[in-house]
Amino acid sequence: MLPWKKRLLRPLAALLLAISVTAVPAATASASASTASSSGWNDYDCKPSAAHPRPVVLVHGTLGNSVDNWLGLAPYLKHRGYCVFSLDYGQLPGVPFFHALGPIDKSAEQLSAHIDKVLAATGAAKADVVGHSQGGMMPRYYLKFLGGAAKVNALVGIAPNNHGTTLAGLTNLLPFFPGAEDLLTAATPALAQQIVGSDFMTKLNAGGDTVPGVRYTVIATRYDEVVTPHRTQYLSGANVRNILIQDLCPLDLSEHALLGLTDRIAFHEVANALDPARATATTCASVLG
Repeated sequence: MLPWKKRLLRPLAALLLAISVTAVPAATASASASTASSSGWNDYDCKPSAAHPRPVVLVHGTLGNSVDNWLGLAPYLKHRGYCVFSLDYGQLPGVPFFHALGPIDKSAEQLSAHIDKVLAATGAAKADVVGHSQGGMMPRYYLKFLGGAAKVNALVGIAPNNHGTTLAGLTNLLPFFPGAEDLLTAATPALAQQIVGSDFMTKLNAGGDTVPGVRYTVIATRYDEVVTPHRTQYLSGANVRNILIQDLCPLDLSEHALLGLTDRIAFHEVANALDPARATATTCASVLG
């Protein structure tokens, strides 16, 4: 490799990583499982009610964790009577707090084990899954290849990377830097796997986006700067509802991170997706709900 390309390779990889960081808030040492349990979620004594008979499993995004990603949505759902659980997955050795960087197929195995644990604790036959970014896409691997369709009623993806991302065109620069993708794959496998056209994305979407028996909801924002173009988040198939948040509230300016972290209009659509029989119209006023 030419010396100048070597000098530019590491900054390019670092820039890809930095952009992905925008998918989550800054993690701190104070974020822990105790925060979740004290806030009412990850309570393994919780038993689903007749009104909400399935536990909800929250799946964080790239560089997120089981607490920080859900400080908004988990209490929102808990307040509405759901048993809510979250997990950490895709950890790299020696990297605390910033997860979902390991191979996505292995992360799906972690999700499988976690859902088994939740179902055993709650006595429910199936769970509902809500994920942000990679967390809205990775469960599809579990559903499609690991038998998850028998254990999941609904998958709700908030800004999910369902068909790979161009990172606003930045990934188009990778061919000009030989070895860049190899570096990403070695250091942060999940980042490389989420690039449009990757072997992982090709396998995930071959033969169709969905599997029978599962309801799918995608909640996207046109201002997404991480999963681009934003319409690649949408799914095709039976039992799919694709939602652009600006169609419900044109004033909503949330981008990729805020859609999953703080956007109560998106949260209202999550609640509708989890309980469609009791769904109510989502408008700009839903921010007050």
